[in-house]
Formats: sequence, C-alpha cells, structure tokens
Amino acid sequence: MTHPIRIGVQIQPQHAEYAQIRDAVRRAEDAGVDVVFNWDHFFPLYGDPDGKHFECWTMLGAWAEQTSRVEIGALVTCNSYRNPELLADMARTVDHMSGGRLILGIGAGWFEKDYDQFGYEFGTAGSRIADLAAAMPRITARLAAGNPAPTRDIPVMIGGGGERKTLRVVAEHADIWHSFGDVETLRRKSAILDEHGEAVGRDASAVERSVGVNAPPADVADALVDAGATLFTIGIGGPDSDLSLVEHWVRWRDERTEG
Repeated sequence: MTHPIRIGVQIQPQHAEYAQIRDAVRRAEDAGVDVVFNWDHFFPLYGDPDGKHFECWTMLGAWAEQTSRVEIGALVTCNSYRNPELLADMARTVDHMSGGRLILGIGAGWFEKDYDQFGYEFGTAGSRIADLAAAMPRITARLAAGNPAPTRDIPVMIGGGGERKTLRVVAEHADIWHSFGDVETLRRKSAILDEHGEAVGRDASAVERSVGVNAPPADVADALVDAGATLFTIGIGGPDSDLSLVEHWVRWRDERTEG
C-alpha cells in the first residue's frame, strides 16, 4: 500500500506560555504541515525539569477549535494515565470538535517522573505493554458505543519499538506506527512488523510508517523514504518554537509531489 508523504510538527508543550504555543500552532498550520502533534507528559523532558508545562488533551481540545485544516494528536498519549474508556470518549469528543481531524496516538509510557508525581503505578516495561495491549480492544469498543459516533474511523498511531510485544500490538491495532531510532532501526523493525502482520492475518503495509526527524531532508529523507517512512515529524520547543526546519521539510514534500 502506498501512503502519501506527510509532514508533521510536534509542538512540545514545555518552557512556554500557552499564548506562545497557540501562536506556534497557527504558524505551523499556515506553513502547510499536515499534522500538528503535542506530547502527553506532565513535566518537561529537557531543559529545566520543573519548567513551564501544559497538559496534553486539554490542549488538543483547544487546538481542535483553533485549527481548520491540519490533523491533530498526541505523539503519543500514555496509556497509563487514563482509563481506556475515558480516553476513547475524550478522543471521540475531540474528533467532533475538530470536524474529524484527530489522530489517536498512544503508547505504553516510560517517563517515571510523571508516574511518581501523579500517583500512577510505574510497573515494568512488560506490564505497561501488556496494559496497552489490553486497552486497545476496550478503546475500540467504547468508540463504537459512543453517541454520536465518531465522525470517521479515528486513525490510531502507536509509538514504540519492542520487537516481540509492542510491534504485535501495532500489527493488530494501528493505522500508523511511529518508530524511534535511526534508518536502520526503522528498516529492521518494519520488517518485523510485517512478520507480525502475517501472524495476525493483516497486511502490515496498510500501517503507515512515521519517524521523527531533526536534520534537513537533503541529509536523511531519501534513506528514510527508501526504508518505508512517509510521515516525518519535526519536534520544536518553547518559548520560540522555531519552524525553520519544518518549513524546509514542507518545501521538500511539495517539490517531491510536484516532481
């Protein structure tokens, strides 16, 4: 299956006032990106560990109202932080608020400080992945039960690279897989995802491959496309949220499409 080349930006909700984040979203949509992501943490991941930070899903509701064209979502929601049924209903609501532009990004979770400070059980990597696997059917069932129903089949993006367990969950449930790592990691784990697809009776080529990028397209794009990536996301942080690299990738996408 062939997926279109898409450009995303992850506007990291840290080290900025909300007005600055809102302005970055506006500028990103104006720049022509396809998707605007945030992340689902409660504290900054770099810089001052106790710096300014805002919550993920409250913000997505505001972005749904603010934007008109781009898809929006978390890269990615931590499954541990919300009951699966509640998360599904939040997603259904933001889907309607945005007119059908939500991507439901989800992962098993990893940032121990979030768990400790907000009272969640950290467990082990294995237990968190098992919880994610158990949550996915519950999310699907609750989405189907909602009234009104979602405006579309909300795309599910799963982030993670565990070869034996996480990639099997991706093969079973995801429309998009977000890979962490370099091009060789993407290539190797993409092949493992294909194997899991065969095992569960699904053509894994239907799963779009997503990667984060922090270099100009001239340096990395050809190799990543050759490895199967089609969604490229640039992370930017506050307070300035510099979009120069994002704009470079948008030009590359447009030139590739026109060519």
